[in-house]
Amino acid sequence: MSVQALPYILLLSFFFGTALISSRIGVGQFHPVTYIGLRTLLASLGYGAVFIFSSRRRKWPSEPRIWRHSAVLGLFGTAIPMVFFVTALQYLSAGVAAILITVGPAVTVIFAHFFLTDENLSLRKGIGVILALAGTLLIAIRGENGLPNVTDTNPLGYILIILALIMGSGMNVYSRKHMRHYDSFEVASIRTLVAMLVVMSVTVLFVGIDLKPVTSQGYMALLYGALAANFLGMFLAFHNVKHFGATAAAMSDYLVPVVAVAGGVLILGEQLTAGMLVGMAFVVAGIALINRRGRPANVHSVRTTMK
Repeated sequence: MSVQALPYILLLSFFFGTALISSRIGVGQFHPVTYIGLRTLLASLGYGAVFIFSSRRRKWPSEPRIWRHSAVLGLFGTAIPMVFFVTALQYLSAGVAAILITVGPAVTVIFAHFFLTDENLSLRKGIGVILALAGTLLIAIRGENGLPNVTDTNPLGYILIILALIMGSGMNVYSRKHMRHYDSFEVASIRTLVAMLVVMSVTVLFVGIDLKPVTSQGYMALLYGALAANFLGMFLAFHNVKHFGATAAAMSDYLVPVVAVAGGVLILGEQLTAGMLVGMAFVVAGIALINRRGRPANVHSVRTTMK
């Protein structure tokens, strides 16, 4: 991972980590599908406003290819994974959910090895992935949920997050392979619009919009989630994949747990157990291996492969 990528990765980690905390508040007052539908609607309005008020500099994208690729990204990289994530927060704390996100970079590294010519899986990086996965597996085996006054863990929370991460990691590689030359803002706007149309359609047809239980805190969580995750976060996520690679971009997922665990404990009163700490220690060890600079011989082998 390049030094230039670090500020962007840290900022994205903060956005997504705090968005997880706001989502934990939101799922207590909204149906998960409704919550995501409204979040993507607000974010889409934000993107639309940018195009309207900066019409001299930005034109609404019209190329069919960017719409096709961004639509795939919106459905499988945003709409479905986000609904799965937020639904899982009914069974897991923001901290545990964030730690489980470490599966995402591991899967991304593996996908990138097989589908991208410039991101090969080295032995060092593979050991780092195994360590990070081991930390996640430890938490799952212990049945950690991080929720106060909840002793029985519903495995559905783990299943939903794993499915979402597989799709999200696949879309990281997809965008790196097919979309690296597109404008980040245009991709993020189309991606969010498609996700909104899909999720809001499901909301209107099958779920409904019941806002009676929603308090001012719930609306604040909704607004912040739309801004941090769907507007700024989606734009920055694609920017990172485009400029720094799928593997480097996925490193933000390793730092999200630090933000989400700390915020969950301080703001929501969630639990931090010894098992969670040990799991996070494995994750940190994995990060250190994955991000450590390789020896010159490794650089030579990469250059040879790229010729």
